[in-house]
Amino acid sequence: MGWFDFVRSPTGNAVETMRIPLFPLNTVLFPGSVLPLKIFEQRYLDMAAACMKDGSPFGVCLIEKGSEVGATAEPHAVGTLASIGDWEMEQLGILMITAHGSRRFRIIETSVGANNQLEASVELLAETGPTPLPPERQRLVPLLRRVVDDLGNERLPEPHRYDEAEWVGFRITEVLPIQNLAKQKLLELDDPLARLEILEKYLDQRKLLG
Repeated sequence: MGWFDFVRSPTGNAVETMRIPLFPLNTVLFPGSVLPLKIFEQRYLDMAAACMKDGSPFGVCLIEKGSEVGATAEPHAVGTLASIGDWEMEQLGILMITAHGSRRFRIIETSVGANNQLEASVELLAETGPTPLPPERQRLVPLLRRVVDDLGNERLPEPHRYDEAEWVGFRITEVLPIQNLAKQKLLELDDPLARLEILEKYLDQRKLLG
């Protein structure tokens, strides 16, 4: 089944699992996000080369303990699958890539492979399908439209799904100037409507909504 496998949860539902390399970072990647990365450590150069060769994803997780370079860091349990889009190596040994976020996952177990590369078996978190943006949350849209206009399509690429609760919530969360741990907690939320409620309260408190 390639990178994917299927197991049964205790409730009897099928759960998608896969084995992936992990890239622990001091940032949170969201589904639908675009993240430019500068790669220079050999383990991550090897990881990126393998992913590009096979067309396979890697996992981006916020670091819980440790640092981005050197010894293997301990990641938070929930992260996001990433695929490599554009890439270039203008200088030998330094790879610039654009990572595109897709599905969220939860780490089942980790191991350290060759060259201190962190690997993990992960469970892909269930997708609920498009959830319409509720009428009472429409007031979030004008602010998000202004942000998208300011940052441009390269940073927040189309399609712009202003009518979908999950897309609106993820886009607002990724651009907010808040701590990474707060962004991580919002990533972990399964309910897109609960995420919107939290964001609206935060923005209201700071008088950022009309």
